[in-house]
Amino acid sequence: MNRQAWRSDRLDRLGSAIFSEVAGWKAAARSAGLDVIQLDIGSPDRPPAMSIRERLAEASLRPELYRYPGTDGSAAFRLKVAEWFKHRFGVALDPEREVLSLMGTQDGLAHLALAVTNPGDAALLPDPGYPVYQAGLAVAGVETVPLPLTEERGYLPDFDAVPDGVWDKIKFMLLSYPSNPTAAVADLSFFEEAVAVAKRRGVLLVHDNAYSEMAYDGFKPPSVLEVPGAKEIAIEFHSLSKSFHLAGARIGFAVGNPEVLDSLRALKNNIDFGVFLAVQEAAIEALELDLTWPDPVAPEYEWRRDAFIAAMNEAGWAIPAPRGSMFAWAPVPVGWSSRALAKQMLEHAGVAVIPGNAFGALGEGYVRFALVEPEERLREAAARIGRFLREHAPSEAR
Repeated sequence: MNRQAWRSDRLDRLGSAIFSEVAGWKAAARSAGLDVIQLDIGSPDRPPAMSIRERLAEASLRPELYRYPGTDGSAAFRLKVAEWFKHRFGVALDPEREVLSLMGTQDGLAHLALAVTNPGDAALLPDPGYPVYQAGLAVAGVETVPLPLTEERGYLPDFDAVPDGVWDKIKFMLLSYPSNPTAAVADLSFFEEAVAVAKRRGVLLVHDNAYSEMAYDGFKPPSVLEVPGAKEIAIEFHSLSKSFHLAGARIGFAVGNPEVLDSLRALKNNIDFGVFLAVQEAAIEALELDLTWPDPVAPEYEWRRDAFIAAMNEAGWAIPAPRGSMFAWAPVPVGWSSRALAKQMLEHAGVAVIPGNAFGALGEGYVRFALVEPEERLREAAARIGRFLREHAPSEAR
C-alpha cells in the first residue's frame, strides 16, 4: 500500500521544540535517580484561593451550567471583567462588544492571525518572545518579522529601526509587558509611543498582558487601553492563569477594538463553543476577590524573587532582579551556550530551566528560570547550581 504521510508541514514551522526536549531531559534525570527542581515551565505550584475553589465546586453541581456556554462568555463574566478593568486601569469597556472570553490567553494568541490576516501578510513579533506568537503565524501562513529586544534598551523595541518597507507589509505588531521571557516591564509612556506608531503605520497593536498582576517593587503594569484612542487600533489579552492560579481551568479574556474581537469571535465560533460556565463562575470570584484584596499572588512571587536572586548571587551567578512576571532572565556564564548550560545543569544538578534560544535568536546567551517552587526549593536550586558551576565550568571560564 502506498500510504501518504499524515503530518502537516505546518507542524515543522511551529518553532522551537525545546519544551518537549526539556521534558525528555527531565525524564532521563529522574530515571538516573535525580530529584528534579522544575524551574522550566511557568505553571503555578499553588492552587487558587479557597473562595475561588469553593465557587467552582458549588457551580459544578448546578445542572443548568452544563449547557454549551457560548463563545462570548456569560453576561455575568463579561460584566465582571468590565467592572474589574475599570477598577484596575480606569478604562471603561462595553461588556457586549469590547470583552471576549477565551480559554486562556494562549487560545486567543494562537488563533489571532487566522482571524485577522491572510496568507502572505506579515506581523512584527518580539525577539525574544513567547513561542506561541510565532506558532500562530505559522499556522496562518503569515510571515514573522522579528522585533529585536535587547538588554541595552531594557528589552523595549526601537520602532524607528524598522524600515518603512517592512512596515508596509505588517498587519499587526505584538508586544508583551511584563514580558515572558525577559521579565521586562514598560510604563504608560512607552504605550503612548506604541499607540502613536501603530496609528501612524496603520497596523493593529496587540498587547499580551498576561502578567499584569505580577509586578514588584511597587510597580503597577498599565494597560495599553489606558492610552486615549487606543481602542481604535489595539486589543489586549488578559489571563487568570498566573495572576489567580487558575492555570488548569483555562480562562482568560480579550478586550479592546470591537471589530477585531468580532473577527476572533467568528473564528472561535467554528472551533470551540466557550469556557465551561462553572469555570466562568470561578473567574468571577477571582476578579471580585481582587476588587477587595489587591495583589492576591504578587507578594508571594516577590518574596520568591528576592530569595532566589540573593541565593544565586551567593552561588556566584549574578542575575538581574525582575520587576514583573514569574520569571528571571539570566545571562549565561562565560563559556556556555544556552542549550548546553540548560542540559548539563539538569543532568548534573537536577535543576530544569529553558534555554533562551527557545524564545528567538536573540534569546541565545540567556536561560529562563520560572519561580514556581517554594522559597526553600529555590534556595536549594541555587545551591546546587553553585556547586555545578564550580565543578563543571568550561576551561575558559576558570
